[in-house]
Amino acid sequence: MSIPLAPHPLTPSSLSTTEDVRLGSPLLRRQFVFYTNWRKGRRGRGASCGISCSAEARTVVIGLAADSGCGKSTFMRRLTSVFGGAAEPPRGGNPESNTLLSDTTTVICLDDYHLLDREGRKEEGVTALDPRANNFDLMYEQVKALKAGVAVEKPIYNHVTGLLDPPELILPPNLLFIEGLHPMFDPRVRDLLDFSIYLDISDEVKFAWKTQRDVEERGHSLESIQASIEARKPDFDAYVDPQKQYADVVIEVLPTQLIPGDNERKVLRVRMVMKEGVKYFNPVYLFDEGSSVSWIPCGRKLSCSYPGIKFFYGPDTYFSHEVSALEMDGQFDRLDELMYVESHLNNLSTKYYGEATEQMLKHGDFPGSNNGTGLFQTIIGLKIRELYECIVAEKSVTPLEAAKVF
Repeated sequence: MSIPLAPHPLTPSSLSTTEDVRLGSPLLRRQFVFYTNWRKGRRGRGASCGISCSAEARTVVIGLAADSGCGKSTFMRRLTSVFGGAAEPPRGGNPESNTLLSDTTTVICLDDYHLLDREGRKEEGVTALDPRANNFDLMYEQVKALKAGVAVEKPIYNHVTGLLDPPELILPPNLLFIEGLHPMFDPRVRDLLDFSIYLDISDEVKFAWKTQRDVEERGHSLESIQASIEARKPDFDAYVDPQKQYADVVIEVLPTQLIPGDNERKVLRVRMVMKEGVKYFNPVYLFDEGSSVSWIPCGRKLSCSYPGIKFFYGPDTYFSHEVSALEMDGQFDRLDELMYVESHLNNLSTKYYGEATEQMLKHGDFPGSNNGTGLFQTIIGLKIRELYECIVAEKSVTPLEAAKVF
């Protein structure tokens, strides 16, 4: 079987060739193209890639962990948008599929690996957060297969009916996002991840978000939402929350500190915790790398109504790891003025000046677009694109080895 490689997002040089390589029984197609080597970037840019020879591409796997109702779906739409093309459900498949596909990305919801349907969990007295309610063996085998370039028949958990539907075919993409409750719980799955993110939503904000989603979109009552949160909390604390210690980036969404006694949770303080020493990932910084900086943007250059906007950046420790933290408290009034903020941030991994602002404007109707959740999610999307390009370029052969192909 001859499998053509998907188009690579980097721009190749004029020198490229292909050869057939037999690995076991399948016949795979190998492509050698010249790309760029990683080097630490400067203002606006992060890591970038200088000349080297790339062998066949492989699937890069990104994990996103968070509790239910914490904005994973919106985050996924922002991330996949950076790679071009809208992420949509598989055409002609199960209309209740949780999978999202674009030209270069596939998003898998890990709810699909539930062992028990909704009724079965009630009968067994377990929540979906309990590891006993999930098939980690199958999750590991299928993520491993996709990363190795092998298609899988993935199960489907139907969120509408609460039933386990027949499986769907998933082909290996250039970039695979796995999102859900447990992407970093099983060490075997965690070791397959090339990069990991944890959304850490405070209890106060989580209740406000979950109420908005479940009341407006799913018709649930406030009482049932509160009961659901309380019933899930022990399992969340035991099985989901501890995963944040393994994440390369943690995005914390917290109540604002700009409004004393605020109970509406409409204004948020968002903190992006970035682990130091992650290959191909240079933390974003404000003004001066490694310094502690507090910044209130100029009101003439960035419109913001009460209570205003405040940024903070500085070094910190997180679960004994050295990290850099970038924080934004408050919200924007006009996204087109975000260029002012972008010009003061470094290591954004943009390909041109203003790209971060452009991405924010493209999805101005997404939840969180006027505060730090949208801004930091967009930045992480740009950083993952760069990381992906460098990982693919790293899987290379020397120019001498490439020359033997001709």
